[in-house]
Amino acid sequence: MTFFSKLKDRLFKSSSRLEEGLDAIVQEGAQDEPQEVPPGPDTAPQPEPIPLPETPQEVPSPEPTPLPDPEPMPQPVPDPDPLPDPETIPAPGPDHMPAPEPEQVPDPDLPGSSPEPLPIPPGPSEVPQPGGLLNRLLRRGAKPVARRTLDDAMLEQLEELLITADMGVDTALRVTANMAEGRLGNKLSTDEIKTLLADEITRIMEPVARPMPLYPKRPQVVLVVGVNGSGKTTTIGKLASQFKAAGKSVVIAAGDTFRAAAVEQLQVWGDRAGVPVLTAPEGSDPASLAFDAMAKAEADGADLLMIDTAGRLQNRADLMEELAKIVRVIRKKDETAPHNTLLVLDATTGQNALNQVEIFRKISDVSGLVMTKLDGTARGGVLVALADKFGLPIHAIGVGEQIDDLAPFEPAEFAAALTGKEP
Repeated sequence: MTFFSKLKDRLFKSSSRLEEGLDAIVQEGAQDEPQEVPPGPDTAPQPEPIPLPETPQEVPSPEPTPLPDPEPMPQPVPDPDPLPDPETIPAPGPDHMPAPEPEQVPDPDLPGSSPEPLPIPPGPSEVPQPGGLLNRLLRRGAKPVARRTLDDAMLEQLEELLITADMGVDTALRVTANMAEGRLGNKLSTDEIKTLLADEITRIMEPVARPMPLYPKRPQVVLVVGVNGSGKTTTIGKLASQFKAAGKSVVIAAGDTFRAAAVEQLQVWGDRAGVPVLTAPEGSDPASLAFDAMAKAEADGADLLMIDTAGRLQNRADLMEELAKIVRVIRKKDETAPHNTLLVLDATTGQNALNQVEIFRKISDVSGLVMTKLDGTARGGVLVALADKFGLPIHAIGVGEQIDDLAPFEPAEFAAALTGKEP
């Protein structure tokens, strides 16, 4: 299964909400119109029939030219011999059968002997047209398509629908305004609105759809941050496995020293991908572990060092200060580090993701986003709001727990899956 098919299947909560809402909006003020059937090979338009020429009036045939009288035939000479007795005449054999009489061919010049006139073949207008009949049958069975005139009332309903899908007020207003530009007064069907909506979402998200950049600096330090339960540990394991499969040497530092399950989970992913995992005793200083991991990765010549961090709420000032300390210690080893700071966001948090981006950008200089758990929410529109408000690169999205459930972000595919548009 391609990732787009998987994305479309697993975004059913978001797409079904939008689809149901769009159908309800269109049906509210809809006018049914017959669905147009495109002409196919059997329904091609038939040429206009050529009118038959009018039947000419009967013209009297000219008098036949008289033929000369035939010459008289000579009279047969009687045979002097007497005729034999009929009883003594043998029965005629095959060689003595009487010749069949010739068929009487009517003379066209004699009255009453004209042959029956041949029937005139029917003209084009009289020949049954299978294409036209099939076309009529298809039109008779076609379902009417509901269309509604795009006006201010419909735009207001579209805005409310997008806001409920967590696109945010500003983004919803901007999207609907662009959809309405040059189309006010037009009658639109649900499918046409889906296409317009998907095109607007794609336009917003194309500038931010960029993979995580790789630099020649070794090791390239990737710091992964986010709130509790956003999927940081799983995301690190998937990224490490994918980079390893691409030929990169990767080292993972289990910087979440407060949660034993996080370390064990990273070790499982490390074993699966063949990537070493550096750990520290529970309760150790995560900044100290990050510093030691940088020295180890540099000594081993690793391409990438991925540092996990403990989940922290953006409203906990003490935990956010601890994250700032990790960044300061890393920069003592390499002033350009961290080279990437990935903020992992849980799609189920909805508009709260906007607040998380605001706070984490101030503390750790976020360079890119990864959105997880899009398969478990009807709030997939928040990714559109993030792209519209912050313009941060979106490196990847996740729709499950398997290794291939994290993939590079493709805006057109995401927009089609989110709106339920057919590709």
